[in-house]
Amino acid sequence: MSSLAKDTQWVDAIDQAELVRSGKVSPIELLDAAIERAEQLNPAINALTYTWFDQAREMAKNLPKSSSMPLRGVPFILKDLHAAMKGFPLSNGNKAMKAASLNSEYTAEIVNRFINAGLLIFGRGNSPEFGSVPTTEPEAWGPTRTPWDTSRMAGGSSGGSAAAVAAGIVPAAHATDGGGSVRVPAACCGLVGLKVSQGRITGAPLRDETNLGVELAVTRTVRDTAIMLDITQGPAVGDRVIAPPPTRPYLEEVGAPTGKLKIGFLDHRPISGELDEDCAEGVRIVAKVLEGLGHHVEAAWPKALEDASFPPKFTALWGTNMAVAREGVAALLGREVTQDDFELVNWTMAEYSKRTSATDYANAILSTSHYRRAVQQWWADGWDILVTPTTGHIPLPIGSFDNDPSDPMKPMKVAADFVPFTPAFNTSGQPAISLPLHWTADGLPVGIQFVAAYGREDLLIRLAAQLETAMPWAHRRPVASQLK
Repeated sequence: MSSLAKDTQWVDAIDQAELVRSGKVSPIELLDAAIERAEQLNPAINALTYTWFDQAREMAKNLPKSSSMPLRGVPFILKDLHAAMKGFPLSNGNKAMKAASLNSEYTAEIVNRFINAGLLIFGRGNSPEFGSVPTTEPEAWGPTRTPWDTSRMAGGSSGGSAAAVAAGIVPAAHATDGGGSVRVPAACCGLVGLKVSQGRITGAPLRDETNLGVELAVTRTVRDTAIMLDITQGPAVGDRVIAPPPTRPYLEEVGAPTGKLKIGFLDHRPISGELDEDCAEGVRIVAKVLEGLGHHVEAAWPKALEDASFPPKFTALWGTNMAVAREGVAALLGREVTQDDFELVNWTMAEYSKRTSATDYANAILSTSHYRRAVQQWWADGWDILVTPTTGHIPLPIGSFDNDPSDPMKPMKVAADFVPFTPAFNTSGQPAISLPLHWTADGLPVGIQFVAAYGREDLLIRLAAQLETAMPWAHRRPVASQLK
């Protein structure tokens, strides 16, 4: 292992870019260091699916010298879901697409923005099939493991990206979030994971920004999350939902005063079910720290979160997304698809959606709009931040979400139990961030979620930076990140 690979393993994206800008390292040297780490560390965690090292080296050699590239030369990976890059493969975690080995015919706008910022993309992070469950164990590629304990899951659906960042292969990686898929793997892997407001970042050219999913990244530092948001935020042609533009770069929010905030916290499940004590304890500890920082903190939360009719409505929309995904695969493959082309739970959800009428779907959309308004009202009534656990349990053992022919919906039932706190804010469209602020006695990370009003990523970044100083995590290293 080269000294550069070791020396840059825990250097964040902003400082890696500064190494390039100052001439201390070249883009190709920085890329080769990341590739070395990937080759040594990935076998234990299975974070990566496709890699294109040689093509990335050519990109590095030909990378323009431009002051408009704030992250010039920083190694990066895309999630193996949605983020099309022309001429490079994308499987969406699906075995039929993997077998077909198809290269994308276009580049997604967010990927263009990553490239224009100077990031060197050399591969993809593992994803569950179509991002349907909050673990990354697709039949197509096998399970991704958290570097903190390789017997346990890395979370999902951005588990490959999160495991690669947590192990120090790359400083940041692309991630998406339709029900917790940025925040959950951030929690399982000890990272920063921001789900942005609906309409903050375009889904162009083919994703619908009015749907549940948004995109950004997982990182190890708050400032890296801020700069990732700076390089990707903003609409594109045809967007119907556009978040209010920031008044200044998000990077300038890091270290900016928060003022005295009115903060509520939730240390139990809003609907019936068990919550790991580590998750509840983490919230209570953070609440005390926030109070010590001068904020007004009390046990309070939006009562709309206690609406037990919400989860089935979310599942109905989720199942329809699976049906659309199935049709998309058939179009790409140029043939009819069968159950053998999909994992059992996703095929079952797609079949279920076929029995849902257009009226049923329209009513589900209408109900979720009512839910969105009810949840957001709490912030309109004067609260600034809600604090919750990110997940209901510490990272589960690998295999907990396995498909079961005797119970085809078992993975979704496990999912509902594991992520009681994240899906609500995909429906409400609000920004939420997971921070690694608590740890179990065995050294597993426990994510704490912070939710702000719609469009207030600036406030989340200010508060996250304040907590990064008050409750630092940068000194922690996972067991599966040791280089030889």
